[in-house]
Formats: sequence, C-alpha cells, structure tokens
Amino acid sequence: MNQQTQGTAEHGTRPGPDGTVRNFTVLLSSTPRGARLARLLAVDTLRSWGLPHERASHVIAELAANAATHGRLPGRSFRLTLYVIGGTLRIEVTDTRGDRMPDPQVPDPASESGRGLLLVEALADRWGVTEGWFPRKTVWAELGFTPPEPASSRCGDLDD
Repeated sequence: MNQQTQGTAEHGTRPGPDGTVRNFTVLLSSTPRGARLARLLAVDTLRSWGLPHERASHVIAELAANAATHGRLPGRSFRLTLYVIGGTLRIEVTDTRGDRMPDPQVPDPASESGRGLLLVEALADRWGVTEGWFPRKTVWAELGFTPPEPASSRCGDLDD
C-alpha cells in the first residue's frame, strides 16, 4: 500500500526567506510501476506548489528507477521525499539496499542503460548518498530554482 504525506519539514530544517518549508513524502512499491508513480506524483506536487518540474522529473525518474532496480528487496518499498526550502528543491529516495551504493561509471557506448547517475549529475546542482540505519541508504539531489513571486494581495492597478 502506498502512503503519502504533505506538510512541514523535519525539526532542524530552516525555512526559506518567506518562512515556508514544503515537503512531500510517499512510500512506493519497489517496482517499475512504483518508480513511474514516484515521478508522476512528484510532478503533480511540484505543479501544485507552482514550481518548475522539468529537471526534477528527470532526476526523480532516475533515482526512483535505481531504487526499484538496484535497491529492491522483495516485499520492501522505497520512499520518495521532496523538500522545498527557499530556492532549493531537495529530492531524496530511500531504499533498503544499504549494501549497494551508487557508483557512476562510464557506460559502454553500445549499452542501453547505465547512464542514470550521469544524468542526475548533469541536472542536479549537488547530489550524494547518505547511509541510514542498516539496511537503508538515501540517494539525494538538490536543484536550485528561482522561487515564485508571492501573489499580490491588491486588487486592480494604482491607476484604478
């Protein structure tokens, strides 16, 4: 069963300049379908927040696919978490294969796979891996963006 939450970020997370911290977390099955759903839910969430989602959708697709492929243990799920703090989107994908750390490599030119982490590296401002309580690991990426302007509370123009 998939579970999702939205709300405020964890204790210790600093708010952005406007005082808001947004987060979204969902637990998904470690399957190709779960990886696709991670991307779709994340894009929908980022759109609802009024944030750009093009780069993020590619990064999320790659990290979720890696979790479903390389971080998979039967019966175990992976977790996607999004944090927006100021002008930074932090994407975290946590799986239960802490014994398998990501290792970007130069793929064979004839190979149809093996380029995911190179894509993450190209699209993200920063990325890395955090080891959690065994057997977990979290692969994360951060993307900077220009925060949307706050909506004006005025009605009409000054000339009205």
